[in-house]
Amino acid sequence: MSTLGELLRAVPVPAKAEPYAAAEARVRAREEAKPRAVAVPAFSLHDEQIRALVQQLFFQHEAGRIRNACFAPIESSAQVAPMCLDIARALADEGKYDVGLIDANYDGASLQRELQLDIPDHARGACAVSSRLWLVPRQSWWPQPDRHPVDRDIERLRDFMTEFDFSILCCAPVSWLTARIAQSCDGLVLVLTANKTRRLVAAQIKEQLGKARIPLLGTVLAERRLPVPQGLYRKL
Repeated sequence: MSTLGELLRAVPVPAKAEPYAAAEARVRAREEAKPRAVAVPAFSLHDEQIRALVQQLFFQHEAGRIRNACFAPIESSAQVAPMCLDIARALADEGKYDVGLIDANYDGASLQRELQLDIPDHARGACAVSSRLWLVPRQSWWPQPDRHPVDRDIERLRDFMTEFDFSILCCAPVSWLTARIAQSCDGLVLVLTANKTRRLVAAQIKEQLGKARIPLLGTVLAERRLPVPQGLYRKL
């Protein structure tokens, strides 16, 4: 006759770990089946506005594909250089275009100094800023900015523009000299200053550009404090 201890040894005891292991497997399977969150790059409203401007101006313009654009303000106090850099970077970030940011401002500090880029003031030729983005100092095409550019200078400017898929020319306030430089481009973008530029003055400049046969590609409202989701870029 078997004792209680012998019976316990003879009868296998079900392993308690198996049900828990199966439950864990089911939980793990459910977790893996859940849709995983996809990391989405965070863009500011400013970035979105710049990308919208780039699309409208360079890829969706009624005049067709725009390759070379001259940006010129009406007000001498307008901050055009940072805007031009943002636009050039947005184009370069597409990853398939070589973009040139060209200093076409005959007055004031060099573009590289104004933008605080690590490029010497005396540099010549296209200087790399980032992947697929170059800056062309003004002395590269205009060796004597203390005098008006001659035909040879304008020809050098055109040669530089042919090296890039897109060229952004950062210009001085609108004048006859700015107009001459803009004639080498597909057209001019007029930079208005919020709460400062008068509409009548802008209309007069538009008329003068028309007489000089310089296409007005559009207007950009700069230094506006409130967001402009839809109206950053528009025709005058």
